Amino acid sequence: MKLLVVINTSAGFGENAIYDFMRLAFADGDEACVRYTDGATDPASLVSDADYFDAVVVSGGDGTIASVSYELAGTGIPVLPFPAGTANLLASNLLMPYEPRSIATMARDMNVLDFDIGQIEIGSKKIGFSIMAGAGYDAAIMHDALPSKKRLGPAAYFQAAITNPKPQKSKLTINIDGQTIQTEGLGVMLVNFSKIQFEIPITHKTSARDGLFDIVVLRAENAIELIPAFIAATLDRDGNMPSRGDSIEVLRGREVEVIADPPLPIQYDGEPLKLTTPFRATVLEGAARFIVSDEALDQYGPKDED
Repeated sequence: MKLLVVINTSAGFGENAIYDFMRLAFADGDEACVRYTDGATDPASLVSDADYFDAVVVSGGDGTIASVSYELAGTGIPVLPFPAGTANLLASNLLMPYEPRSIATMARDMNVLDFDIGQIEIGSKKIGFSIMAGAGYDAAIMHDALPSKKRLGPAAYFQAAITNPKPQKSKLTINIDGQTIQTEGLGVMLVNFSKIQFEIPITHKTSARDGLFDIVVLRAENAIELIPAFIAATLDRDGNMPSRGDSIEVLRGREVEVIADPPLPIQYDGEPLKLTTPFRATVLEGAARFIVSDEALDQYGPKDED
Protein backbone atom coordinates (compact mmCIF):
# COMPACT_ATOMS: atom_id res chain seq x y z
CA MET A 1 0.00 0.00 0.00
CA LYS A 2 1.27 3.45 -0.97
CA LEU A 3 -0.32 6.46 0.74
CA LEU A 4 0.28 10.18 0.34
CA VAL A 5 -0.40 11.83 3.70
CA VAL A 6 -1.10 15.59 3.74
CA ILE A 7 -1.01 17.14 7.22
CA ASN A 8 -2.22 20.65 8.02
CA THR A 9 -0.20 21.51 11.12
CA SER A 10 -2.37 24.53 11.95
CA ALA A 11 -5.68 22.61 12.04
CA GLY A 12 -7.63 21.80 15.18
CA PHE A 13 -5.90 21.46 18.53
CA GLY A 14 -2.51 20.20 17.39
CA GLU A 15 -3.16 16.59 18.32
CA ASN A 16 -0.96 13.76 17.04
CA ALA A 17 -3.60 11.14 16.21
CA ILE A 18 -2.50 11.13 12.57
CA TYR A 19 0.83 9.58 13.62
CA ASP A 20 -0.98 6.86 15.57
CA PHE A 21 -2.97 6.20 12.40
CA MET A 22 0.20 5.88 10.33
CA ARG A 23 1.80 3.51 12.80
CA LEU A 24 -1.32 1.30 12.78
CA ALA A 25 -2.13 1.48 9.05
CA PHE A 26 1.21 0.55 7.52
CA ALA A 27 2.62 -2.97 7.28
CA ASP A 28 5.94 -4.37 6.08
CA GLY A 29 6.79 -3.13 2.59
CA ASP A 30 4.23 -0.30 2.56
CA GLU A 31 5.18 3.21 1.53
CA ALA A 32 4.22 6.61 2.97
CA CYS A 33 4.98 10.08 1.70
CA VAL A 34 4.18 12.82 4.22
CA ARG A 35 3.74 16.45 3.21
CA TYR A 36 3.11 19.28 5.63
CA THR A 37 1.30 22.58 5.24
CA ASP A 38 0.15 25.36 7.53
CA GLY A 39 -2.50 26.33 4.99
CA ALA A 40 -0.27 28.62 2.93
CA THR A 41 0.93 26.10 0.34
CA ASP A 42 -1.09 25.70 -2.84
CA PRO A 43 -2.99 22.39 -2.49
CA ALA A 44 -2.23 21.58 -6.14
CA SER A 45 1.49 21.32 -5.39
CA LEU A 46 0.83 18.98 -2.47
CA VAL A 47 -0.99 16.42 -4.62
CA SER A 48 0.58 16.94 -8.05
CA ASP A 49 1.80 13.32 -8.13
CA ALA A 50 -1.17 11.78 -6.33
CA ASP A 51 -1.77 9.28 -9.13
CA TYR A 52 1.37 7.42 -7.98
CA PHE A 53 -0.34 6.52 -4.70
CA ASP A 54 -3.23 4.23 -3.83
CA ALA A 55 -4.94 7.01 -1.89
CA VAL A 56 -4.44 10.43 -0.33
CA VAL A 57 -4.96 10.85 3.42
CA VAL A 58 -5.78 14.44 4.39
CA SER A 59 -5.33 15.34 8.05
CA GLY A 60 -6.90 18.69 8.76
CA GLY A 61 -10.14 20.57 9.01
CA ASP A 62 -13.00 20.58 6.54
CA GLY A 63 -11.48 23.43 4.54
CA THR A 64 -8.21 21.57 4.03
CA ILE A 65 -10.00 18.38 3.00
CA ALA A 66 -12.25 20.32 0.61
CA SER A 67 -9.26 22.00 -1.05
CA VAL A 68 -7.46 18.71 -1.67
CA SER A 69 -10.65 16.95 -2.79
CA TYR A 70 -11.29 19.75 -5.28
CA GLU A 71 -7.77 19.44 -6.70
CA LEU A 72 -8.38 15.72 -7.20
CA ALA A 73 -11.94 16.12 -8.52
CA GLY A 74 -12.74 13.70 -11.31
CA THR A 75 -9.45 11.79 -11.08
CA GLY A 76 -10.84 8.76 -9.27
CA ILE A 77 -8.05 8.97 -6.68
CA PRO A 78 -9.47 8.00 -3.27
CA VAL A 79 -9.29 10.54 -0.45
CA LEU A 80 -9.39 9.52 3.20
CA PRO A 81 -10.55 12.50 5.30
CA PHE A 82 -8.73 12.26 8.64
CA PRO A 83 -10.68 14.36 11.19
CA ALA A 84 -8.16 16.76 12.74
CA GLY A 85 -10.02 20.08 12.61
CA THR A 86 -12.35 21.92 14.95
CA ALA A 87 -15.72 20.69 13.70
CA ASN A 88 -14.88 17.78 11.34
CA LEU A 89 -18.29 17.95 9.68
CA LEU A 90 -17.34 15.87 6.66
CA ALA A 91 -16.24 13.01 8.92
CA SER A 92 -19.51 13.30 10.81
CA ASN A 93 -21.60 13.23 7.64
CA LEU A 94 -19.60 10.24 6.35
CA LEU A 95 -20.20 8.38 9.65
CA MET A 96 -16.47 8.02 10.19
CA PRO A 97 -14.92 6.72 13.40
CA TYR A 98 -12.51 9.01 15.24
CA GLU A 99 -10.25 6.35 16.74
CA PRO A 100 -7.00 5.97 14.74
CA ARG A 101 -7.11 2.16 14.75
CA SER A 102 -10.57 2.15 13.16
CA ILE A 103 -9.51 4.69 10.53
CA ALA A 104 -6.44 2.57 9.80
CA THR A 105 -8.77 -0.38 9.16
CA MET A 106 -10.70 1.79 6.70
CA ALA A 107 -7.47 2.55 4.86
CA ARG A 108 -6.63 -1.14 4.55
CA ASP A 109 -10.17 -2.07 3.43
CA MET A 110 -10.21 0.78 0.87
CA ASN A 111 -14.00 0.86 0.42
CA VAL A 112 -14.88 3.87 -1.72
CA LEU A 113 -17.92 5.84 -2.81
CA ASP A 114 -18.17 8.79 -5.19
CA PHE A 115 -19.80 11.98 -3.89
CA ASP A 116 -20.74 15.34 -5.33
CA ILE A 117 -18.71 18.40 -4.45
CA GLY A 118 -19.48 22.04 -5.11
CA GLN A 119 -17.54 24.66 -7.02
CA ILE A 120 -18.00 28.36 -6.35
CA GLU A 121 -16.75 31.07 -8.69
CA ILE A 122 -16.14 34.59 -7.36
CA GLY A 123 -14.82 36.68 -10.20
CA SER A 124 -11.89 34.69 -11.63
CA LYS A 125 -11.37 32.66 -8.42
CA LYS A 126 -12.67 29.07 -8.20
CA ILE A 127 -13.00 27.19 -4.90
CA GLY A 128 -14.28 23.70 -4.11
CA PHE A 129 -16.38 22.69 -1.12
CA SER A 130 -17.59 19.37 0.23
CA ILE A 131 -20.23 20.22 2.82
CA MET A 132 -21.77 23.63 2.24
CA ALA A 133 -21.01 27.16 1.15
CA GLY A 134 -22.94 30.31 1.71
CA ALA A 135 -23.21 34.05 1.78
CA GLY A 136 -24.51 36.18 4.62
CA TYR A 137 -25.22 35.19 8.20
CA ASP A 138 -23.43 31.83 8.09
CA ALA A 139 -20.27 33.48 6.72
CA ALA A 140 -20.42 36.14 9.44
CA ILE A 141 -20.63 33.39 12.07
CA MET A 142 -17.60 31.60 10.61
CA HIS A 143 -15.62 34.84 10.66
CA ASP A 144 -16.60 35.77 14.23
CA ALA A 145 -15.84 32.24 15.48
CA LEU A 146 -12.21 32.28 14.29
CA PRO A 147 -10.65 33.81 17.44
CA SER A 148 -12.35 31.25 19.73
CA LYS A 149 -12.08 28.02 17.72
CA LYS A 150 -8.91 26.79 19.43
CA ARG A 151 -10.34 27.49 22.88
CA LEU A 152 -14.01 26.54 22.50
CA GLY A 153 -14.03 24.06 19.63
CA PRO A 154 -17.44 23.70 17.90
CA ALA A 155 -19.10 25.83 20.60
CA ALA A 156 -17.30 28.85 19.11
CA TYR A 157 -19.81 28.88 16.25
CA PHE A 158 -22.78 29.09 18.60
CA GLN A 159 -21.10 31.80 20.62
CA ALA A 160 -20.59 33.77 17.42
CA ALA A 161 -24.26 33.34 16.49
CA ILE A 162 -25.49 34.51 19.90
CA THR A 163 -23.32 37.62 19.86
CA ASN A 164 -24.64 38.71 16.44
CA PRO A 165 -28.45 38.85 16.86
CA LYS A 166 -28.97 41.46 14.10
CA PRO A 167 -26.95 40.34 11.06
CA GLN A 168 -27.02 42.28 7.81
CA LYS A 169 -30.10 41.85 5.64
CA SER A 170 -29.91 42.19 1.86
CA LYS A 171 -32.05 42.14 -1.26
CA LEU A 172 -31.31 38.79 -2.90
CA THR A 173 -31.43 37.79 -6.54
CA ILE A 174 -30.99 34.02 -6.85
CA ASN A 175 -30.75 32.37 -10.27
CA ILE A 176 -31.31 28.60 -10.08
CA ASP A 177 -30.94 26.59 -13.28
CA GLY A 178 -32.20 29.50 -15.37
CA GLN A 179 -35.03 30.59 -13.07
CA THR A 180 -34.77 33.83 -11.08
CA ILE A 181 -36.04 34.42 -7.54
CA GLN A 182 -35.99 37.82 -5.88
CA THR A 183 -36.43 38.13 -2.13
CA GLU A 184 -34.90 39.63 1.01
CA GLY A 185 -33.07 37.84 3.77
CA LEU A 186 -30.00 37.23 5.87
CA GLY A 187 -28.27 34.96 3.39
CA VAL A 188 -28.19 31.88 1.19
CA MET A 189 -26.62 28.49 1.93
CA LEU A 190 -25.77 25.80 -0.64
CA VAL A 191 -25.94 22.43 1.08
CA ASN A 192 -24.26 19.26 -0.18
CA PHE A 193 -23.98 17.36 3.13
CA SER A 194 -26.59 18.57 5.62
CA LYS A 195 -25.29 17.89 9.14
CA ILE A 196 -23.58 20.69 11.04
CA GLN A 197 -22.25 20.76 14.61
CA PHE A 198 -23.81 18.41 17.16
CA GLU A 199 -25.38 16.28 14.40
CA ILE A 200 -27.98 18.95 13.56
CA PRO A 201 -29.23 18.70 9.95
CA ILE A 202 -29.81 21.94 8.04
CA THR A 203 -32.27 20.21 5.70
CA HIS A 204 -34.27 17.02 6.03
CA LYS A 205 -32.73 14.52 3.62
CA THR A 206 -29.99 16.13 1.59
CA SER A 207 -28.13 13.67 -0.63
CA ALA A 208 -24.54 14.32 -1.63
CA ARG A 209 -24.91 11.86 -4.51
CA ASP A 210 -27.83 13.25 -6.53
CA GLY A 211 -26.16 16.05 -8.49
CA LEU A 212 -28.16 18.81 -6.76
CA PHE A 213 -27.70 21.40 -4.02
CA ASP A 214 -30.27 22.10 -1.36
CA ILE A 215 -30.45 25.89 -1.52
CA VAL A 216 -31.45 27.35 1.84
CA VAL A 217 -32.69 30.94 1.78
CA LEU A 218 -32.66 32.63 5.21
CA ARG A 219 -35.75 34.82 4.88
CA ALA A 220 -35.79 35.92 8.53
CA GLU A 221 -35.62 39.57 9.55
CA ASN A 222 -33.14 38.80 12.35
CA ALA A 223 -31.41 35.91 14.10
CA ILE A 224 -34.22 35.56 16.67
CA GLU A 225 -36.65 34.55 13.93
CA LEU A 226 -34.35 31.64 13.03
CA ILE A 227 -34.69 30.04 16.49
CA PRO A 228 -37.86 28.01 15.62
CA ALA A 229 -36.10 26.63 12.53
CA PHE A 230 -33.08 25.71 14.66
CA ILE A 231 -35.31 23.89 17.16
CA ALA A 232 -37.04 22.05 14.32
CA ALA A 233 -33.65 21.02 12.93
CA THR A 234 -32.62 19.50 16.26
CA LEU A 235 -35.77 17.34 16.20
CA ASP A 236 -34.72 15.88 12.84
CA ARG A 237 -32.17 13.79 14.74
CA ASP A 238 -35.11 11.85 16.21
CA GLY A 239 -36.72 11.35 12.81
CA ASN A 240 -39.64 13.71 13.47
CA MET A 241 -38.72 16.09 10.62
CA PRO A 242 -40.98 19.02 11.55
CA SER A 243 -41.44 22.02 9.27
CA ARG A 244 -38.72 24.67 9.40
CA GLY A 245 -41.39 27.38 9.36
CA ASP A 246 -41.45 30.56 7.29
CA SER A 247 -38.00 31.82 8.30
CA ILE A 248 -36.22 29.62 5.77
CA GLU A 249 -37.06 28.31 2.31
CA VAL A 250 -35.40 25.26 0.77
CA LEU A 251 -35.01 25.05 -3.01
CA ARG A 252 -33.02 22.65 -5.19
CA GLY A 253 -30.76 23.11 -8.17
CA ARG A 254 -27.54 22.27 -9.98
CA GLU A 255 -26.29 25.73 -10.98
CA VAL A 256 -26.82 28.76 -8.76
CA GLU A 257 -25.96 32.45 -8.94
CA VAL A 258 -26.36 34.69 -5.87
CA ILE A 259 -26.42 38.49 -6.05
CA ALA A 260 -26.98 40.58 -2.91
CA ASP A 261 -27.52 44.27 -2.29
CA PRO A 262 -25.70 45.22 -0.14
CA PRO A 263 -23.07 42.51 -0.85
CA LEU A 264 -22.71 39.65 1.65
CA PRO A 265 -19.55 37.86 2.87
CA ILE A 266 -18.88 34.31 1.66
CA GLN A 267 -17.72 31.11 3.38
CA TYR A 268 -17.05 27.54 2.27
CA ASP A 269 -16.83 24.53 4.59
CA GLY A 270 -16.28 26.76 7.60
CA GLU A 271 -13.62 28.94 5.95
CA PRO A 272 -14.58 32.63 5.76
CA LEU A 273 -13.30 34.46 2.69
CA LYS A 274 -12.26 38.07 2.25
CA LEU A 275 -14.64 38.19 -0.69
CA THR A 276 -18.28 39.09 -1.15
CA THR A 277 -21.17 38.33 -3.48
CA PRO A 278 -21.94 37.92 -6.30
CA PHE A 279 -20.89 34.32 -6.85
CA ARG A 280 -21.81 31.36 -9.00
CA ALA A 281 -21.88 27.73 -7.86
CA THR A 282 -22.05 24.42 -9.70
CA VAL A 283 -22.41 20.82 -8.56
CA LEU A 284 -19.54 18.59 -9.72
CA GLU A 285 -21.48 15.36 -9.75
CA GLY A 286 -19.67 12.31 -8.36
CA ALA A 287 -16.33 14.14 -8.59
CA ALA A 288 -14.92 13.21 -5.16
CA ARG A 289 -14.02 9.63 -4.29
CA PHE A 290 -13.89 9.12 -0.51
CA ILE A 291 -12.75 6.11 1.47
CA VAL A 292 -15.70 5.32 3.72
CA SER A 293 -16.75 3.18 6.65
CA ASP A 294 -19.09 0.21 6.50
CA GLU A 295 -21.80 2.43 8.02
CA ALA A 296 -21.42 4.93 5.19
CA LEU A 297 -21.62 2.15 2.62
CA ASP A 298 -24.93 1.07 4.12
CA GLN A 299 -26.33 4.60 4.20
CA TYR A 300 -25.08 6.08 0.94
CA GLY A 301 -24.85 3.31 -1.59
CA PRO A 302 -23.46 0.04 -2.91
CA LYS A 303 -19.93 -1.06 -2.13
CA ASP A 304 -18.91 -1.52 -5.76
CA GLU A 305 -19.99 1.28 -8.11
CA ASP A 306 -17.92 0.15 -11.03
